[in-house]
Amino acid sequence: MLALYIAGFAEGTGDHVRWMAHGGIHAYAASYPQVPIQVFFVSLIVLDPLAVVLVGSVRRAGIWLAVVIMALDIAANWIGNWSRIAGAPARLLETGPWLITAFGVFVLASAPALLRLMRPDRDAAAFAA
Repeated sequence: MLALYIAGFAEGTGDHVRWMAHGGIHAYAASYPQVPIQVFFVSLIVLDPLAVVLVGSVRRAGIWLAVVIMALDIAANWIGNWSRIAGAPARLLETGPWLITAFGVFVLASAPALLRLMRPDRDAAAFAA
């Protein structure tokens, strides 16, 4: 299951790097006029690989980060694509929110079980002391 998290967030990293390589920091401006969504997508260049590293290190913080990323990613993609989807519902399969939503639902649904199976992070225990 962790391998699926890693694959998903590694693919997300690659996707966001490709966007940035083609359009720089304003790569998302034409498709997503909402500035907070643009900022979030640009931040995923750091957050997605961080999730890969933390999940790959079997850290609970990686699962929590994955949950936060995907909850925001689902919302951002649906908000950002809603006018295109509502204007032409057949374009739903072209816009991509369905794939992000499927991965997000997987992350959100599997997170509680993974968190129960993982030991508490050593770092969190050190801060509590």
